Amino acid sequence: MNARAGKESVRESAASMRPSRQINIVLRQSETAGVTAPVPAADSANMRALPPTGPWADWQKELDRMVGLENVKELVYEIYALLQIAQMRSEAGLLAQAHVYHMIFKGNPGTGKTTVARLLANLFQGMGLLAKGHLVEVERADLVGEYIGHTAQKTRDLVKKALGGVLFVDEAYSLARGGEKDFGKEAIDTLVKAMEDHKNQFVLILAGYTLEIETFLLTNPGLPSRFPIQMEFPDYTVDQLIQIAEGMTKERDYTLLPPTLFKLRELLLQEKTETIYHFSNARFVRNVLERAIRNQAVRLLTAYPSGSPGRQELMSLRPEDVRGV
Repeated sequence: MNARAGKESVRESAASMRPSRQINIVLRQSETAGVTAPVPAADSANMRALPPTGPWADWQKELDRMVGLENVKELVYEIYALLQIAQMRSEAGLLAQAHVYHMIFKGNPGTGKTTVARLLANLFQGMGLLAKGHLVEVERADLVGEYIGHTAQKTRDLVKKALGGVLFVDEAYSLARGGEKDFGKEAIDTLVKAMEDHKNQFVLILAGYTLEIETFLLTNPGLPSRFPIQMEFPDYTVDQLIQIAEGMTKERDYTLLPPTLFKLRELLLQEKTETIYHFSNARFVRNVLERAIRNQAVRLLTAYPSGSPGRQELMSLRPEDVRGV
């Protein structure tokens, strides 16, 4: 009897050690669209349901190709969601109030401001907000004329060119640098008037360094309220810049050897430390890589004066090719 009880005890112990037949399904985040599950209250606000198909899928691919900028990507999705729901409300016979989409982009050079502006132009066109969805990129010299009345005409012409699309004014704060008698103020006044005269016919984006743009907005009390959407483009981390560099070299059929990546990382750390303000981010990386490609060309031509390097040599960027700009 005791022996039988002992055997039963062994069976129960072995059964408890055997793997359970229960199947545990783990869904990756990209696969959870349409799955309803309890979400902790603290996390629900940070989650978003991305449609697996439809127009947003194409824009999502464009955003995914961009390194970092998570806060910008979230805001772009909010704009898409607002446009999508406005269409649904209109189809349901509900009031779909027109929103103002003029924007301020704040951040250092090379942080993706122009790329995001171009993507937004395509999004607005695809959602029916803008007729053409093209991007007209201008700066102070394009807007400001040389005599009284010239600036207003130049600015009106560029607004007309941008109708149906996005007018992107880079370094917009430079329009207010000359004081009251400067023609830049005339350009600002003309742009403000165009926003009223051509309401919902174009989107105006003013871009520039964070501090300068914030100071610029203070020069005209009515400006901040005319730009309800403000996007902050933070500097990239060194790891993100390395990721951008690898993407740039891959697009050009080049490769960065491990020692080259180490040297590039050191160069980026030095540049970010020494350039406290207005670090040029991806623009700096592009300039370094383009110079490295030129240096590689000279090195290979010197090493192979009468022959041709192998495929791997033609692709590889060595540490000695990478130098400061």
